[in-house]
Amino acid sequence: MTTLFPLEASSPADAHVDFCLWDYAPPASPDGKLRPVNLLRHSLRGAGIGARADEMVQALRDGLGDMKTVWGVKQAGDTLAWEFYFYDYTRRARSRSMTRVLDLIRPWVGCNPDTRARINEASDYFMFSLDFDAANLDHGRPLDEIQLYMGNPGSAVSSGICYALRPDALRMKNFYFFFDARTQMRDIVGKITSSVFLDLARFDLDALLWPELRDCQTIVVANKPTHDGIYFSRITIDQLLIFLARMRYPADQLAFARQHRAGFDHLLFDVGIDYRMEDGQLKLLKSAYYGVF
Repeated sequence: MTTLFPLEASSPADAHVDFCLWDYAPPASPDGKLRPVNLLRHSLRGAGIGARADEMVQALRDGLGDMKTVWGVKQAGDTLAWEFYFYDYTRRARSRSMTRVLDLIRPWVGCNPDTRARINEASDYFMFSLDFDAANLDHGRPLDEIQLYMGNPGSAVSSGICYALRPDALRMKNFYFFFDARTQMRDIVGKITSSVFLDLARFDLDALLWPELRDCQTIVVANKPTHDGIYFSRITIDQLLIFLARMRYPADQLAFARQHRAGFDHLLFDVGIDYRMEDGQLKLLKSAYYGVF
């Protein structure tokens, strides 16, 4: 297939980090390979979004550094969207703050002034994220919501709490629980099945905890207001191809990833699925795959 933009090659200085910006050892040599941002750029091109998004991504890289921003390509039904995640584990000593990031992207996408007025940089958040659709990225429609994440001290496993900051309120949104996929599978299954959204008499665990992905390094289970979520962290490019095909991502995204499989084989990826059961059937409501730039 024809590539609609110059491919960006990896660099010896590139960090190899997952969607929490935690380091991992590359599973193959990164020499002469491709950066994960190429998958993001291809998804944007396929949706008809180009120069404005490229300029905003570059402004974030210039302002925050390379491999400091996590991107997610999200699909619900036939609708694509994107989410960018910003971490700073120094918390109140942070340099990558909500205020700073909103200033960096202001020439392309603004923020509702009532939402921005509610930002509290004295809070102990370690991460926040911004959701974008084509109207934001291509036409500059302002953002209404910022999602910020707090730690959850006292939890028996690593976990975090997400809050939605909107023009009219700050509301709790999601809980996330992190498990070692290789040593905590019993706990993972227990967390999945402890859900008000499942009919356990008719629930097929393998339809959610995919055998093809469960040998990843970390599995995250999320509790959300109207459904739950599962995330497989640090999967290979071959596992990502399985995910893209099964979740029916646009054919051009799957073809691009397949065409450049060898260029991405030094990377590990992260994927997620939102789900609930309806009338005894498991419904996969939304999914996403993640990388960094």
